[in-house]
Amino acid sequence: MSDLSLPPQAPASPTGRARALTARAAAAAFAWPTPALPSYPAPSLAVEPEDCEVEGVNGRIISGRLALFDPERSLVQVATPTLRVPVSLRFDQFRRLTLLPPLLPVRSALADNPESIPAAPPLLPYRVRYAQGAPMTGCSASPHEAPYGIFLFEPVDGGPPGALRRHFIPRAGCARIDIGERLGDVLVEQHAASRDAVEQAADEQAALRRQRLGDVLLVRKLVTPEQLEEAVDQQIRMPMMRIGEALLGLGFIDQAQLDAALLQQRDDRSVPLGELLVRHGTITRAHLQLALARKMGYPLVDAGVFPAEAEALTRVPYATARRLVALPLLLRGGRLVVAFDDPTRREAIDELEFVSQATLVPVLAHAEDLPTAIDRAYDKLGARGWSGSDADGHELQHREPRDATELLASLEQQHTAEQRRSDDESSIEQSDNSLVRLINSMIAEAQAQQVSDIHIECQPGREKLRIRFRKDGHLRPYLELPHTYRSAIIARLKIMCDLDISERRKPQDGKINFSRFQPGARLELRLATIPTNNGLEDAVLRLLASAKPLQLGDLAMSPANLAAITAAVARPYGMLLCVGPTGSGKTTTLHSAMGHINKPDRKIWTAEDPIEITQPGLRQVQVNPKIGWTFERALRAFLRADPDVVMVGEIRDRETAQVAIEASLTGHLVLSTLHTNNAAETVTRLLDMGMDPFNFADSLLAVVAQRLVRRLCLKCRQARDATEAEIDEFIGDYTHAFVGSAPPTPRDELLAGWTARHAQDGRLRFYSSAGCASCDQTGYRSRAAIQEVMTITRTTRRLIQTGARAEQILEAGMVDGMRTLRQDGIEKVLAGLTSIEEVRASTNH
Repeated sequence: MSDLSLPPQAPASPTGRARALTARAAAAAFAWPTPALPSYPAPSLAVEPEDCEVEGVNGRIISGRLALFDPERSLVQVATPTLRVPVSLRFDQFRRLTLLPPLLPVRSALADNPESIPAAPPLLPYRVRYAQGAPMTGCSASPHEAPYGIFLFEPVDGGPPGALRRHFIPRAGCARIDIGERLGDVLVEQHAASRDAVEQAADEQAALRRQRLGDVLLVRKLVTPEQLEEAVDQQIRMPMMRIGEALLGLGFIDQAQLDAALLQQRDDRSVPLGELLVRHGTITRAHLQLALARKMGYPLVDAGVFPAEAEALTRVPYATARRLVALPLLLRGGRLVVAFDDPTRREAIDELEFVSQATLVPVLAHAEDLPTAIDRAYDKLGARGWSGSDADGHELQHREPRDATELLASLEQQHTAEQRRSDDESSIEQSDNSLVRLINSMIAEAQAQQVSDIHIECQPGREKLRIRFRKDGHLRPYLELPHTYRSAIIARLKIMCDLDISERRKPQDGKINFSRFQPGARLELRLATIPTNNGLEDAVLRLLASAKPLQLGDLAMSPANLAAITAAVARPYGMLLCVGPTGSGKTTTLHSAMGHINKPDRKIWTAEDPIEITQPGLRQVQVNPKIGWTFERALRAFLRADPDVVMVGEIRDRETAQVAIEASLTGHLVLSTLHTNNAAETVTRLLDMGMDPFNFADSLLAVVAQRLVRRLCLKCRQARDATEAEIDEFIGDYTHAFVGSAPPTPRDELLAGWTARHAQDGRLRFYSSAGCASCDQTGYRSRAAIQEVMTITRTTRRLIQTGARAEQILEAGMVDGMRTLRQDGIEKVLAGLTSIEEVRASTNH
């Protein structure tokens, strides 16, 4: 568009007319400047687009009406009579924009009395020199300068007294703009400077005006808090950009060099990408800082001159600042501004956020200035050596303990040293880095041990903070820390998932992407904090390791239950519910069922919170109740996306249940979970929610109630012949579930079935595990599911429609061949999968 050639235009449409109206509104939002003289009106918003002329960089002129003038986007739009939509021009695509209607003095100045007509306004000469083409010269009344250009006001030849023509000259296309008598000409006349020296200085001045913000910051270091606050606000509003993209855009590296560095960084993410390129000699540190300032907008601070504030310095111990080569500068509104030589160092930023208990805003400083500036700032504060030395004043040597045991020993050693100086909880800052690494080590160890939850329990008084792991459904102690660390460890976890560390009176929850803190770790954690007495907080971390679904045949189901579930998910429509308490493996079972029917000819949508298991072919959606994206809304959206199968993570309310039933009645297979104790209670729970019993009975295919029990460790499992007393005990447990008129299986028939399925050499076996190193001396390793699967038959459907009690539905299900949780568990005990104690602890009948 540099020659103002007009692109082909689309025909008029309602959308085009709407855009034209929007452009008119935008044009009205800009108030064109006027001369700063009392005889002319003040700037005001335009009511209608004005006639204008635009001169292109090649001298061609087009006429039309100014539809849009947007300095923020450096854009104008001109509506021409021959085109239906306005022509868009960037500021660097034209030399001059002129408004044709003259600007007249205010009416009060043009009275009938000729003596009251204002004198001609004072004029200043101007000269605009372009990179190409002849310069533009003339005289203007009170020019108005702006960062993006200059507004000129020329007298109109032969026009009314005081009439002025308005011009706008964008700086983007100018080599230099001179207003008034040039200082250089005066210097030449007075023989104070030569013409060549003046022209050279003027060219340098014009080049500085054209520099971008980042270039200017690299020349003009910030030295006052006011300058830094303004620059930080500008940087926060800048769009996000990666350092690789910045270096690539500046031409300092090519795509091959960037790809090679990224490939190397995958193996070791402890070194930032920019620092990695500097170490390899691909770029210089000056190139890195230029990219950080120009492309990423980091303000450059003169660390040697900037007056670091005491409030900011006290937030970071001297030893930490010296080790990380980071200088705290300002503390504003909970945001701590810290100077780095490389503000992209994520690990250093995370550690300082934990230490300072504030959100960090990194800025840029030259590496050679920082060490001296840090020493000078802390010397002035009188804090040199504070929180970074042992009891004798010697600086503690930084080391990396290998595991949680060494980290704990380091913490306790530092805690003892601090207690010799102070018994205040603020001494926790002494061990900040060790505690950060301890938390990372704890999470990594929990993942390695296949732990499901981490419980962090803060005790009142001076009792130690207790950390416990839940593995295979049972809690076991992991670690204890001094009471002085309870606030800090909770604050660190909140920082890791961007929660409010100052809020301790109400529960909070969030998520942690552990790969940010432990490169290569594919783990997400869900954090829940809960206020306790004495102003303390507890925290629970649930590990959500990304996993693949298991095959239905790998879930250790009984043949009857496997056949029933397989038949239910093979149906084209209806509803299958998997019920049980939290952590009973409901989602795993549903994903295994979906994996069984996940074929290329089926469209499967899932709404989950969170997404714990992924598999190709599924369209999985994460719900977010905070923004109103609930299970019910997700399910309604799915029904408009032509699904075959829909999985809803949980039915929590009446609305979700109603939509799920409607979906199952309109030709979709719906899978979902519910928190109920057994299959029969699930029916009554949904009817109590207000579901129509006839629709619900028609939609329901099967209900799978489930519990998880610990498996016996195969490495230390031992078997012996079961005694008659043990067999009688098992038979009593098995037949206890039969109620009312449901006929119990005769003892001999039941015993014959067990013998056929589980006996060895004609005798039933009793299994136990003494414990070994493989199972941590517990006798159990991993878990298995016990299930009751109630298939909806005509009898149970009729009971649902008539509002029968849960006992009646349970009785009908058992008559139809359903096994209860206790009965399925006894079958697994006889098969040697688990113990009778585990089954009894997980079931009521």
